Amino acid sequence: MNKFIAFDGLDGCGKDTQVRLLSEMYQSKGRDVTVRSHPCNDNKFGRKSKQALLKTGKINHLKATLYFGLDALRSVQMYCYNKNTDIVIFSRYTLAVAYLPNVVNVIVYKIVSFILPKSDCMFFLDVSPEESLRRIKSRNEEEEMFENIEALRETRSRASKVLYEWNVIPADDAPEVISEKIIAKCLESDKALS
Repeated sequence: MNKFIAFDGLDGCGKDTQVRLLSEMYQSKGRDVTVRSHPCNDNKFGRKSKQALLKTGKINHLKATLYFGLDALRSVQMYCYNKNTDIVIFSRYTLAVAYLPNVVNVIVYKIVSFILPKSDCMFFLDVSPEESLRRIKSRNEEEEMFENIEALRETRSRASKVLYEWNVIPADDAPEVISEKIIAKCLESDKALS
């Protein structure tokens, strides 16, 4: 892999939109881009994580997080250590640990971030919980266990404790404004690597 990029943030923060815009920019420059949006539907771990997210309760909470982690690890193994892969972009990555209980989440994040690939192009799209919920409701999809105002506030608070390796981008702005900031950072990073 030549370049690793990751996006994370609350549901509705615009991860998929920003992944698409960045991927299109790199593809227009002739780069080969691999995108992984977790949880993925192409393997049992991703599917099990998604199934658990559509249920409630502590057991499903833990299942969703555990299977998500296995899905992300599978993607890391398949794409991040592959020398034939040019650019890998993950939508959702290590900040899934924010869904774990307090204290445990910080410890697990430190371990996970020590082991897994990192880059200077990891972006946390910081949307307010209220805007997140508004966007989620506008999608008319089945609601997941973390898609309520209390859970969104709590997740944002927990994530804020481990953002020291991430570029925090305000995500209440228009997608084009957000994209300009992300592309500028990625192109700056590309120059530093050359």
